[in-house]
Amino acid sequence: MSTTIQRQASLSKDVQRFLDAPLHRAYVGGRWVEAADGATFEVRDPGSSDKIATVTSLKEADVNKAVDVAVEAFHRSGWSKMPVNERAAVLHRIADTVEAKLSQFAQIESLDCGKIYAQAVADVQNVIDTFRYFADLAQTVNYRSVIAVKHHEAWVARHPWGACGFIIPWNFPFLLAGWGLAPALAAGNTCVLKPAEDTPLSALYLCHVIHEQGLLPAGVLNVVTGLGETAGAAVSRNPKFKRMSFTGSPEIGRLVAEACGRNLIPVKCELGGKGAAVVFNDVDIAEASKKLVQAITFHAGQVCCDATRWLIQKDIYGEFVDACVSQMSAVQVGYPMDEETQMGPLVSEKQRSRVLSYLKKGVAGGADLVLEGGVAEVPGRNGYYVKPALMAGSLDNVAAREEIFGPVAYLAPFTNEDEGIRLANDTDYGLGNSVWSSDLARCSRVAEAFESGNGWINAHNVVVHGVPYGGIGKSGMGGGVVSPETLNDYLRPISVVRPL
Repeated sequence: MSTTIQRQASLSKDVQRFLDAPLHRAYVGGRWVEAADGATFEVRDPGSSDKIATVTSLKEADVNKAVDVAVEAFHRSGWSKMPVNERAAVLHRIADTVEAKLSQFAQIESLDCGKIYAQAVADVQNVIDTFRYFADLAQTVNYRSVIAVKHHEAWVARHPWGACGFIIPWNFPFLLAGWGLAPALAAGNTCVLKPAEDTPLSALYLCHVIHEQGLLPAGVLNVVTGLGETAGAAVSRNPKFKRMSFTGSPEIGRLVAEACGRNLIPVKCELGGKGAAVVFNDVDIAEASKKLVQAITFHAGQVCCDATRWLIQKDIYGEFVDACVSQMSAVQVGYPMDEETQMGPLVSEKQRSRVLSYLKKGVAGGADLVLEGGVAEVPGRNGYYVKPALMAGSLDNVAAREEIFGPVAYLAPFTNEDEGIRLANDTDYGLGNSVWSSDLARCSRVAEAFESGNGWINAHNVVVHGVPYGGIGKSGMGGGVVSPETLNDYLRPISVVRPL
């Protein structure tokens, strides 16, 4: 039996029918559309390298038509003028529909981006929770706030902006679609979403279930598929958007921000990271090392807010490194939908080559390979697998300075609290750092001293609905996600004043 047949046999009939479509079209104005020139691209299973879908590849003219549709829907569909409680009810119905098909979404996400199935289930649940969170939050907003000023009657009214653009990456395709769409829709905006060409399927499946249930007016949600340099660039350049959100690398984020700047469109960028974990000598070494190993191997290290620089107090450095080597050596690398798998593949051969190249560059620059890493062989699977790796040495090393985006951590010792903070902040990035200690007063001091958008205590990658999450410096700008501030980003304020 072939690898493809084995893989497909584990999928639900609904998912299999979805994948069997000869062509997956973009979704624009409530219709399934193809590129005007008929162009397509292939989507592959990272765990086997098998082709799983052919997807239409839109060009700039196609994308511009989709934006026009979103603009028209904002003004004429009734969505932006709908009472907020009615919009909230629609978002709850979307959440209910996704929840009813949770396993189907998780299978598609696991297959599409190489995420372990259990982790994909958690991502889908996060999207469900995100839609419900913003549906409820939108009903608590004061859309007309009176301001007490002398000799004037004044207030601020808040309205949806209009058509909003979203460009999302391949590492969390469904979760990040939810983080963008839910607040924008809750506020009454219309949306054009461009998924990564490596992982477009969960966004398209969302359109399928919304379309089947008739949950949104035509044109309120549009998904434009295509390559980054064509469809993605077209989204970022279109002057008819009122808001833009990009998640991805700092390099592409600069290009998107430049394009939005030329059009004077407010843009939110959630970019990369080179997070630090500052580990003090009073930790439970077994527990802290276990949690950090779990963090760096989660989704094969393809997580922007991951801890990739582990700063260990000198007193316990050797013992802590030994514990990490033992933990990481035992990680089971395998196919994402196999129950025993603890770490799946990287998303593509391009990404695997990138990770392996950083191991070589790091060693060439003087780093020690504490745990070698390299290509991992998974019997019967010709996917993009690597082994977790640990490097150590000078923090000036390229592997300690640049984002690798794989299961690779870089270790270095520090002596005292001040040095630990200084080393953690010695980076151009500023997304998320963590501090590890049994002294909670010290944890609070250190966490507040981080030059980053997020400081976590005795944990890493902690994103909670209601708590602002965002980056500074090379890690992003323009506001965070999953919080009241996010909803406010999608509401346009206008001050109204009458002299008395």
